[in-house]
Amino acid sequence: MTKRPAKKNFEPAARGPLNGVRVVDLSRLVAGNVLTLQLADFGAEVIKIEPPEGDTLRSWRVKGIETAWKVNARNKKSVALDLRSDAGRDIVRRLAATAQILVESFRPGVLEQMGLAPDTLHAINPRLIIVRISGWGQDGRYRHKPGFGTLIEGYSGFASMNGFADREPVLPPMYLADAIAALYGYGAVMVALREVEMNGGKGQTLDLPLFDPLFSVLGPQAANHKLTGEVKERTGSRSTNAAPRNVYRTKDGHWVCLSASTQGMAERVLVKIGRPELVEDPRFATNIERVRNGLELDRIIGGFIAERDLAENLRYFDEAGVTIGPVYDISQIVQDDYVLEREALIETPDEEMDGLPTHPIVPRLSGTPGTLRHAAPRIGEHNEALLRPLLGDAEYAAQCAAGVISKGAKKK
Repeated sequence: MTKRPAKKNFEPAARGPLNGVRVVDLSRLVAGNVLTLQLADFGAEVIKIEPPEGDTLRSWRVKGIETAWKVNARNKKSVALDLRSDAGRDIVRRLAATAQILVESFRPGVLEQMGLAPDTLHAINPRLIIVRISGWGQDGRYRHKPGFGTLIEGYSGFASMNGFADREPVLPPMYLADAIAALYGYGAVMVALREVEMNGGKGQTLDLPLFDPLFSVLGPQAANHKLTGEVKERTGSRSTNAAPRNVYRTKDGHWVCLSASTQGMAERVLVKIGRPELVEDPRFATNIERVRNGLELDRIIGGFIAERDLAENLRYFDEAGVTIGPVYDISQIVQDDYVLEREALIETPDEEMDGLPTHPIVPRLSGTPGTLRHAAPRIGEHNEALLRPLLGDAEYAAQCAAGVISKGAKKK
């Protein structure tokens, strides 16, 4: 990298708008960690309850470095407990008594087996908000099934629509179901927290499966099917709602994406590629006909773009006010002037990597911004600071000696 993201230092004394909100996070992997990252970034005290070997997200290493953990666990604290022990589960109950939010992602029924059922926790803390993340929900015929996002991305209908008609359905190349569920859950937590704090309400339990949020963002598929009896086909990067919309290869082997989802923009594209007569052509005069004749339209537009390199295409269409952009990979993103000037990519202190490139706090709030307070914690880094005051010196020492409170197992 010749260009570097803006360096942002941690400010341990900074306070965000959720300062004073304590979150006990029992979740593992992505959905729970993304949800609680949002809370942590805006000032909540997120206490990660990890097993001695650490959250499973830590195992997603690159060259031995826990990059996924570093990105998703900043601003959080770590307590390492053996939850197989009665004493470990009792410590969770005592932490829950001091918290506003508890997040878990065990298979439905496991929390109850641990003696941490919502009724039990609400008896201890009636104002507690409990977020239960699973694959399929806390009830229904699939409540017992593992909840990996891959299964939900297939079951929800996403994969069946994704890809090209002559090839297999395509799963997303990232944890889509988990991330969408996390952001839905974050919004739901804010609703529940407002009910408690502003309306004098009681705590409640949020049933957050991965399936429901992903299915909801796929839009009116069921309604469309009822009207037409048809199943949405895989069309690659083309849209079945508007045309032109696709990716096109440039003369120098790069790609651009172009979208003209309004009538005015579509007409502008046709004029700017030197084919103004197509505006009146029955095949392309309306959006419905452009979608119907999308392959021919793509051939015409693609031919124009293929005669010019990436920079020339971007300059020409930008000056013409046409909605076009480059298709970037990460090697281009980390060098891009827009990304770096906007500080959509920043670098935080990290001894292992000499600076961690990562996303900033999203979104940006002008009045109550989030804060970068500290890096992702080591396993059990905050055991003493959090648990000694809770348990007292003698019990804390005893539970450490018994292995209930752990300093973390070594990396494998």
